[in-house]
This record gives sequence, C-alpha cells and structure tokens, in this order.
Amino acid sequence: MSAVQTLKLDARQRAMLDEMGVKVWWPMPEAAEAASVAAETAAPAVAPPSVGERAPSVAETPLAAPAPAAKPAAAPATAARPAPALLAQGAAVLVDAPRRLYAEAAAEPAQGGWLVVADMPPEADGRHGEPFAGDAGKLLDNMLRALQLHDGKTPVHLMRTHRGVGAGQPGSPRPMDDAFAEHAAALAPSLVLAMGPLAAQSLMQSGEPLGKLRGRVVPLPSANGVPVVATYHPAYLLRNPADKARAWSDLCLAAEQG
Repeated sequence: MSAVQTLKLDARQRAMLDEMGVKVWWPMPEAAEAASVAAETAAPAVAPPSVGERAPSVAETPLAAPAPAAKPAAAPATAARPAPALLAQGAAVLVDAPRRLYAEAAAEPAQGGWLVVADMPPEADGRHGEPFAGDAGKLLDNMLRALQLHDGKTPVHLMRTHRGVGAGQPGSPRPMDDAFAEHAAALAPSLVLAMGPLAAQSLMQSGEPLGKLRGRVVPLPSANGVPVVATYHPAYLLRNPADKARAWSDLCLAAEQG
C-alpha cells in the first residue's frame, strides 16, 4: 500500500499495549490526555468477582454510621401552672335552706307534706330568686298545681341542690351530707321528691342513671325512712317532652305515698 494509515490510539490503549510489551512508535497524545492516563493508572483498580463469587448486594454493602441527631435545645424552665379547679364532678353537693312554697295560701302546721329536692343551680333562675323563675320553674309550678299542692293544705318545701364549694356563711349553701338530715328533721316531710340526677343519686346513694332510679320508692335512712321518689328535672322535660308522661307517672306514684 502506498499510503500509510495513521493508527489513532487513545491513552488507555497505549497503556495496555505497553503492559503487553508492545512498543508503540506513533506520536504520544497531548499532555492533557497523558495526565488523565496517569491519574487513572494511579487509582487502584477494583478486581471483578471471580467465578463462583457474587458481588455484594446493596443491602450487604457496609454503610457509614449516620451522624447522631442534634439534640434540641432545652426549653427554659417555667413555673408549673396549677390546674384550674373543676367544680363539675369533684365539688361537693350543696343544698340551699328549704323554703316554703305557696306561702300565701299556707296553713299551719308547716311540718309534713312534700320536700322537693331539685337540681337548680342558683344562677340558673336568678341567684336565690323566685323558685318558679324561668321556664323550668314555671313547668315545676304547673306540675305541682296538677297535683293540687298549690292550695296550701299540704306543706310543700323546695330545696335547691347543686355542686360547688360552700362559703361557710350563714344562710349559704351547705354540703348535703351535713345539711339534709338536719333540714329533714326540722320539716318532718312525709315524702321527698328528687328531681334531677344529682338530687336522686345523692339521696339514694347510688351511681345509677336517673332512668333506672325513677319509677320506684326508696326509703331514706338519713330521714328516718321517709320515702323518696325520683323523677326528671323540669329543665330536662323542656328539652325532652316525650318523657313528660313518665314524669307524670312518677308524680302519681309520689302522691300515693304522700
């Protein structure tokens, strides 16, 4: 052949031929290419796995231990705030001093008759105001009138009961455990009507719901065995008029006892 073909070899091919003992007489590549070859030959080559030996999987490859997470800065110490006082369940059951109903038509003696113990927080119908204030009080009045208890012939006393903290002042509400027996002894009622779950559970010393306490007569040991009948509170009946028939049945049961 008249023409000589120039064999173009890259740096890697030249290095391999040199390792095989083959001398290459063609011009060396540019300096930049030679520098790259020197960098590659200086780095240790990773030998491929031999026959029968498998390459480690990604899960088997050891990983560098992660750096420990930085601990959050400690919050500045603050004074613990006291929890607010909850009066709904933990407070004592208080009762107001009983007051005579229909006093304008009352006839002596004042003892005997009915003692109505109703769940009535003082702030619900005017703080210690008229017993028949508000819609619940008006419904209670209608219920007592339906039993002909408004004519004054049968003494009727109302005792409010609610949860709270006794002030210890004269005339202020007192814990039921201390005050009810004293008031009952002074009034000597022939019947106690408990209206509402708080009054019924406290008097009957039971944790059962009002629906299971109503409709039966239970003697009160704290009042010399006076019978107590539990029924729904007038405020509850305003929200659940379907239970008015059950409440009337309870009132009739109470009238048979009184």
